Amino acid sequence: MNVAKVTISIDQNLLASIDQLVQSRVFASRRHAVQDAVQEKIIDLHNTRLHRECLQLDPLEEQALADEGLTTELKQWPEY
Repeated sequence: MNVAKVTISIDQNLLASIDQLVQSRVFASRRHAVQDAVQEKIIDLHNTRLHRECLQLDPLEEQALADEGLTTELKQWPEY
């Protein structure tokens, strides 16, 4: 597996929780704990219904609809 080294800042309490999991042998190391957590979060995000539905939208069509509504609403706003 190809890996890249990154540096992050992390809340001390969260790091203490990670260290407890490593000490309890839930994870082999901090790296494994963080990597598994990030991977799980990415999988969850990709599996959400909203994500799947958004992938079906046409960005140009959505922008045209948004612009159309804005133009109509602007005519109804009072002048200041």
